[in-house]
Amino acid sequence: MGRVEGKVAFVTGAARGQGRAHALRLAEEGADIIAVDLCDQIASVPYAMANAGDLEETAKQVEALDRRIVTQQADVRDPAAVKAALEAGEAEVGPVDVLVANAGIFSTEPSDTMAQQTWQDMIDTNLTGVWNACQAVLPGMKERQSGSLILTSSTAGIKGFPTLAHYTAAKHGVVGLMKALAGEFGQFNIRVNTVHPTSVDTDMIHNDAMYHLFRPDLENPGRDDFGQVFESLHLLPHKWVEPRDIANMVLFLASEESRYVTGMQMRVDLGYCEK
Repeated sequence: MGRVEGKVAFVTGAARGQGRAHALRLAEEGADIIAVDLCDQIASVPYAMANAGDLEETAKQVEALDRRIVTQQADVRDPAAVKAALEAGEAEVGPVDVLVANAGIFSTEPSDTMAQQTWQDMIDTNLTGVWNACQAVLPGMKERQSGSLILTSSTAGIKGFPTLAHYTAAKHGVVGLMKALAGEFGQFNIRVNTVHPTSVDTDMIHNDAMYHLFRPDLENPGRDDFGQVFESLHLLPHKWVEPRDIANMVLFLASEESRYVTGMQMRVDLGYCEK
């Protein structure tokens, strides 16, 4: 216990799924949390996104671990909102040591007919949103000469996915951003790394759009149908990973155990990218 004792983590997309798991795992090991989420729907996203009640539940679970948490509803696409959320959180729990830029969306459309808004929503959320979070925390980290930026990419940040051109482009962009920031801010003892999950057992993958993407041969594919395909893509015989599996990697990158790790693409992918 106590692997991030005394640290403050700024977690975006924290209302549920991977974001909640990251907040809880860091809190379990001693961190206080600034938790941010949109808590609203984006029209091009084909599944129900998190709401204010989900963010409140994250707060309850962190508080049950006897850690402090500040929650803020903010859109990562809006740099002013991200900065305001950071400042409000830091006023209560102190300066941020760790950024977990996790907020992201998923949608699928054929590239030749993809709506411009679908493309824009994806890039604005999954790439520009990461940039906005990084830019918000970097001045303080630079002044304190310390920090860890943990950016959520994907196996789509390593490989290409049909009908996911916008998602693939955004997640590859996150890798480029990580590499640039690692080179620019290493001199200030700020580490920057990406995390690359395969399918994680959350609402982002368990929805009709994802099921039809991977099982177009079925009229009404479900969870098990989707899981059979994904298990066949992995070296390890599992359908998907749990949010806590990704949170364990986030914890490692947040802790002093990774003090000399920067500029790395950390895969938690059941061997997907090697198959």
